[in-house]
Amino acid sequence: MSMGTGSKIAAAEASTLAGLFRERVKRTPQAVAYRQFDATDGQWHDSSWADMATEVARWQAALSTEDLQPGDRVAILLRNCKEWVTFDQAALGCGLVVVPLYLDDRPESMAYILNDAGCKLLLLWGQEQWQGIQTVLQDLGSLIRILTLEPVSNPGNDPRVCTVSDWLPATGGSLRSDDSDSNQLATIVYTSGTTGRPKGVMLSHWNILFDCETALEIVQMHPQDLLLSFLPLSHTFERTVGYYIPMMAGPTVAYARSIPELGEDLLTIQPTLMVSVPRIYERVYNKIQAGLAEKSPLASWLFNLAVDTGWKRFLHRQGRGRWQPAFLLWPLLNRLVAGKIMAKLGGRIRIAASGGAPLPTPIAKVFIGLGLNLIQGYGLTETSPILTANPEDDNDPSSVGIPLRGLELHVGEQDELLARGPVVMLGYWKHPEATAAAIDSEGWFHTGDKARIENNHVYITGRIKEIIVLANGEKAPPADMEMAIALDTLFEQVMILGDGRPFLSALLVLNPEQWEEVARDLHLDSRDPEALRSDALEKLVFDRLARQLAEFPGYARIHGITCTLEPWTIDDGLITPTLKLKRNRVMERFAADIDRMYEGHR
Repeated sequence: MSMGTGSKIAAAEASTLAGLFRERVKRTPQAVAYRQFDATDGQWHDSSWADMATEVARWQAALSTEDLQPGDRVAILLRNCKEWVTFDQAALGCGLVVVPLYLDDRPESMAYILNDAGCKLLLLWGQEQWQGIQTVLQDLGSLIRILTLEPVSNPGNDPRVCTVSDWLPATGGSLRSDDSDSNQLATIVYTSGTTGRPKGVMLSHWNILFDCETALEIVQMHPQDLLLSFLPLSHTFERTVGYYIPMMAGPTVAYARSIPELGEDLLTIQPTLMVSVPRIYERVYNKIQAGLAEKSPLASWLFNLAVDTGWKRFLHRQGRGRWQPAFLLWPLLNRLVAGKIMAKLGGRIRIAASGGAPLPTPIAKVFIGLGLNLIQGYGLTETSPILTANPEDDNDPSSVGIPLRGLELHVGEQDELLARGPVVMLGYWKHPEATAAAIDSEGWFHTGDKARIENNHVYITGRIKEIIVLANGEKAPPADMEMAIALDTLFEQVMILGDGRPFLSALLVLNPEQWEEVARDLHLDSRDPEALRSDALEKLVFDRLARQLAEFPGYARIHGITCTLEPWTIDDGLITPTLKLKRNRVMERFAADIDRMYEGHR
């Protein structure tokens, strides 16, 4: 596909990720690379590619003063910002291997990763991150330098700690080009495992470059585009789609200030590209639904008419539906409904990508019906990460798209999706047995996801290991049921259980605002913990669960519930940094409630 100005850099021409940066600087030195908010003056500031090259050279000069050799590992613990890119590119250009850490991960988990990878240098933001690291400092023997972007208090006067402004030289000269060849290790990304310790996924420069190049053949980016980056760069999905692909294609990347300020930043930045995970779309969807519940029946009718008409227009444009006279209403529906909602996303979004987890089709239909060009893709950290994406002109929202060029996808035993090609990882760091279990002797990577392939489109149908087998042998897909239940705005978080049990039950975290309304309607005291166990709430919850699960088989019904208001967080170890449930940990936390739900039904 055409990239507009011919600014796209070929993977072979870049050769390495550091080579990609150097080539981008060479081609468009004065183009705006990054836009970032500065809290000190309350302004957004632009940095050109030439500006970035000057900074990367300074960081490389400073790195050369440390006892670091090519292949050594260095870690990064920052929120999304241009300094993330600066450090990453400086390290890659010196032949170092970058290990990203999640900003909100637990200190114990970070310590494990830093030690497992043998990281010699750590870059973190400021006092908050430093306080977390201090609690595990005695375990971090491999670190020779700890850099902080902001000054921090150093009560133990640890000689390894240094503020970046004191560490960087005034100038850095020219960019270094002693990075490794394309098949060498570029990064180790630790998968936030839902069970056991995280494993380090080893990705080469070519793994990522090939993924970028072939993804751009399906979904276009142009130099005039503006991408708003808000998913953590420590997540491979954002790192590839929101960092390396834009570097290859040439658009500007703006860094959102935070998720709570995302709505305001969308209005300010007015991006043309947005990369997100389903959870963000689900939150917007729930907010829309909650707003409609407070409006008149006419408003709801207009909204549903707009979505239905917009969806049918989409199918017509895709060649999967006929033209209908109702389409003539679209300019009016767009002005009254759809346009107002799209304006809250900045009003200029050309492509909105979704990945990282399955996007419920009903939610996709709403946004597409409202006029959002929503493209779903699929992949894993182990595949750099993109394996499939939906083309704009062949977009089936119930699928995760078509395979990227040069990749082989195959459905194996138990309907497991297998993948083979240049994007598959080098292996797991220091875990040859885990590597052998994931990549078979013929080079097929086992995704663990169940799938079917029709008309060259891939449809994910479930997880092999996430199937609940009831005591009577019936099988239920918890993730699909949880997604369906979470479409109800009352339920903030959901976990289905029942493996080896006579029936399914659910642990439910209620939305606090919705709970206030429900409690008022049921004449309950929302502050009384006993209200969460009342017969009145139980009846209401069962009714709403049944409505959400109406399309599932009869045995996929919930017969026991536990409601709570306390959210499951990364800090309490109940979800991973990528927001996946740690099912075993949740079950341990709610063991007494689970026993109560199954009491007398062993």
